[in-house]
Amino acid sequence: MNPIIALLKEQQISDEQIQSVFAQLTENPMMAMATISQLGIPPEKLQQLMGLVMQNPNLIREAVEELGLDFSKVEAAKAKLDQ
Repeated sequence: MNPIIALLKEQQISDEQIQSVFAQLTENPMMAMATISQLGIPPEKLQQLMGLVMQNPNLIREAVEELGLDFSKVEAAKAKLDQ
């Protein structure tokens, strides 16, 4: 299991919420960050989660693929942010 998904499940985040976060991530990364902050994850775990993503951005791709979402949407959203 992807470590990002595992950390979210460890924090009692439901499969539906996890799916929703990653679906938002594929469409609007800024909204996904707002949603993640509203999940009630303790600050130390949230910091751990962000550290995972910063150290290994490929984990997002793996999580998106594991959840059966379209990673090309993540790339398109990232391109929009870079403009």
